Amino acid sequence: MARTIQRWAAVLALGACLITWQAAPASAAPPLKDITSRYVGSAVPATALANEADYRTTLTREFDSVTPENEMKWASLEPNRGQYNWSAADSIVNYARQNGKSVRGHTLVWHNQYPGWLNNLSAGELRAAVQQHITTVMTRYQGKIRAWDVVNEVFNEDGTLRDSIFRQKLGDGYIADAFRWAKQADPGAKLYINDYNVEWQGAKSNAMYELVKSLRQQGVPVEGAGFQTHLSTQYGFPGGFQANLQRFADLGVDVAITEADVRIQLPADAAKLSKQADYFDQAWDACQAVGRCVEFTTWGFTDRHSWVPGTFPGEGAACLFDESLKPKPAYTRINP
Repeated sequence: MARTIQRWAAVLALGACLITWQAAPASAAPPLKDITSRYVGSAVPATALANEADYRTTLTREFDSVTPENEMKWASLEPNRGQYNWSAADSIVNYARQNGKSVRGHTLVWHNQYPGWLNNLSAGELRAAVQQHITTVMTRYQGKIRAWDVVNEVFNEDGTLRDSIFRQKLGDGYIADAFRWAKQADPGAKLYINDYNVEWQGAKSNAMYELVKSLRQQGVPVEGAGFQTHLSTQYGFPGGFQANLQRFADLGVDVAITEADVRIQLPADAAKLSKQADYFDQAWDACQAVGRCVEFTTWGFTDRHSWVPGTFPGEGAACLFDESLKPKPAYTRINP
């Protein structure tokens, strides 16, 4: 009888242990910034940062780098010649400094979102304006910006240089000049060329590769190559992405994924979200595998503020978190 009681006591104790184990909640995944030695960043709109507490909390928890989404573009900073509006850009930089985040500056010279008054300048005036803009902005944030997208989207899809206002009036040499002026303004910042649709080896990425190679041979301080990585599940994942990152790294520059998102045809469903997760995971793994891939930044982290629906009708849900800031399968695929 005593043995029976002991046996039942043991069974009950074991059952209690099992019940306790089954009821224990799964531990929360660590933040993305804590699972890699790379910077993990997001583009950030100043209004959301200022006005949405849940947005700010998630950003602070998950990321250790921020990129001003529009606040440092020329048209935002200097809509009227000589009249700068620093408030929004300053708010993001101040947030980063107060919360131990690094900042990616975006962007100094771009064919889009520049102020209209540039169109009225002569070649000489435009050259002086570009130099002054780079010097003024970078000097203001000297020591506070880890890396800058100095020139952005300078290539057409066929690999030719984009016929922007800068190329039209200043010639191809404006790219080298921009890097030289940037290095003079903030010697400590890493200086990048940044573009989209360069994730696989083809005409556009080959042209960027040859330009980086040529500029470095000339002593131009190009120190990084940014791969925006705006992807769509309608198309295949870029073949040879890791090898492409590596060949740029072999030129002696850092490489970074600077604007990642993966858009899907709406409405989202489980299969589409799973494919999106595959793409994010492959991009993440490619960066982790390349020693000089120093950053994985997404172009916004929540569908609440994604640029995609406004640019690609019928597409969206492109971010790691949904509109309610709930992690999506892409997040848990990267951070299981």
